[in-house]
Amino acid sequence: MGDVSDWTERYRPVSEVQLEGNETQRRQIRKWLDEWKSGTPSKKALLLIGPPGVGKTSVARAIAADMGWSVIELNASDARNAAAIRKAATHGSTHRSLFHDPNQKTQRTLILLDEVDHISGGLREVSQERLHKAMMGDEIGGKAITYRGDSGGKAELLRLLDVTKQPVILACNEVMGLWGKGSTWRSTRDRFSRYLQKINFERASDEALRRIAKRVLRAEKIEFEETAVEELVKSNPGDLRALVRDLQVVCVDKDTKLTRDNVNSLIAAGQRDISIEIFPGLDNLYRSKTAGEASVITRSIDKSPDDLMNWVHWNNAVLFTDAKGIIRGARSLSQANRMFYGRFLNTAHRSSYWCSNLSALSASVANPTPLSGRIYSSYPNYLRRGGSYTRPTIIDRLVSTCGTNKSTVREEMMPILSVLLSSDEIVGDASDFTISLSLGFSAEEHASLAGLPLSRKSTKDLIAKYNECQLEFLAKKTDIQPIPQVEQQPVQIQEVEEVVKDKDPSQTKLF
Repeated sequence: MGDVSDWTERYRPVSEVQLEGNETQRRQIRKWLDEWKSGTPSKKALLLIGPPGVGKTSVARAIAADMGWSVIELNASDARNAAAIRKAATHGSTHRSLFHDPNQKTQRTLILLDEVDHISGGLREVSQERLHKAMMGDEIGGKAITYRGDSGGKAELLRLLDVTKQPVILACNEVMGLWGKGSTWRSTRDRFSRYLQKINFERASDEALRRIAKRVLRAEKIEFEETAVEELVKSNPGDLRALVRDLQVVCVDKDTKLTRDNVNSLIAAGQRDISIEIFPGLDNLYRSKTAGEASVITRSIDKSPDDLMNWVHWNNAVLFTDAKGIIRGARSLSQANRMFYGRFLNTAHRSSYWCSNLSALSASVANPTPLSGRIYSSYPNYLRRGGSYTRPTIIDRLVSTCGTNKSTVREEMMPILSVLLSSDEIVGDASDFTISLSLGFSAEEHASLAGLPLSRKSTKDLIAKYNECQLEFLAKKTDIQPIPQVEQQPVQIQEVEEVVKDKDPSQTKLF
């Protein structure tokens, strides 16, 4: 079986012929890299989007190896602040490699940055002087100049895309992590999108998983039962990396044969670390028919208990059509919220446990009407902390009007208003201006709460209608009613006799 090392690295593909799945995506990457042979394409970078373990970076490295190109890679374990990116990636993207063959005019250096959605911070650039000193290892007061965390990393990444003379490939699991969830996420998306061609990766098919599993087992000279491979594939959500790791775990302490019992023991022990991205996870959760099934799915969704509660809260109002189901789901979520913020004096984390399970029940068995067809779950708008430029003004207005704080407005009031004013006729009515007018919202703020794009013609018509209604509303509100005429009564003035008291003998004139 050989020495014990990381099988995911040992069997990482070194050529495109060893790759499995995502054939269309691979052709797009190959075509884009071929364009670099004759010049610089219109989009100087690729953004590979997909769940972990589907081979995003492996595909890029394998194709680059086939083309004879060197690769400069930065991943999550490396520092990704402004100085680190400038030193490793930006310089590499504007200079030729030391191993560049002058006889190969089409040779390039591929810049590969993995998990860019985990680079925190905004697009504000850091001081260039301090950046230069940090790269040179200068000191101030005997201490080296360094950057904490990912300081300036995202701004330097944007600069890299602007100045690069070499192909750049970025990889991420969730694209909203790169754009950010603040009020400026659209601006960040637009600035990056000028340079990026986006390619979405899919999870590996069962057939691809079978071929890879058998290839690894044969390379390790391990006999296997077909049923064992089938059980392993059945328990895998399409994660190639997890498959290879499972093979290593189940085989390393066994004899030279993989049996079905070995695989079932692994699954029963819960040693697999499977995480499902939020949208497929919600699809499975809303289709679950029992509390036990819903609980298992919830534990596999890659979200914290409080985040999952917010996602379920938002999507229940969108997906449920039965009033009874909405009420039962709301009660369950209300209890989950109280459980999550309760403080239990033990180490079992029971508050998170109950929060997750009650959220699961709210999305599944609480609804008496099974969902049919495709489930279109959506990202909760209020989790973006103000998805448009009007959100801060809405929050400030509600804080002032209701006498509460911003946190309460975001977490309790905004979700309700967004549903009541939703453009989805099933749950809301964007053409009903009563609430917005009474709260003093502008037409743009009303459209923002309704989730309507301001550039759409129907939204512009709605805004014009809102402005007319607002004028009528203000006219009625400020209409001054005349004071009724009151008959004036003559005022009788009584004469008051002046009473002169005797002078106090103690008082004397000074003059």
